Amino acid sequence: MTENSDIERKILATMRQVLSSIIKDTTPAHRSMAHPLSDPTIQDIRQCLGLISARERELADAAGIGQEKPYFTDEKRAAEVVSISSIKRPEKKQD
Repeated sequence: MTENSDIERKILATMRQVLSSIIKDTTPAHRSMAHPLSDPTIQDIRQCLGLISARERELADAAGIGQEKPYFTDEKRAAEVVSISSIKRPEKKQD
């Protein structure tokens, strides 16, 4: 990964965090309350987040990094690491 793409990834991550913070800070406590941001502004924020995600995906693909996605800590992983010492041969049955 080049220095420029690393800097760009940091900029994109910061922009995503700032937009997410704005959304959290301006979201009303109850659904019955009106949102302080106008609908066009909300759509613009969604488009910005979409563009940030698309560019982050392009940079990851160019760097050969697999798709990064969040996961829950209690989520079962696709592959499970097993130590070789824990693998035992099945015992043979005696007739």
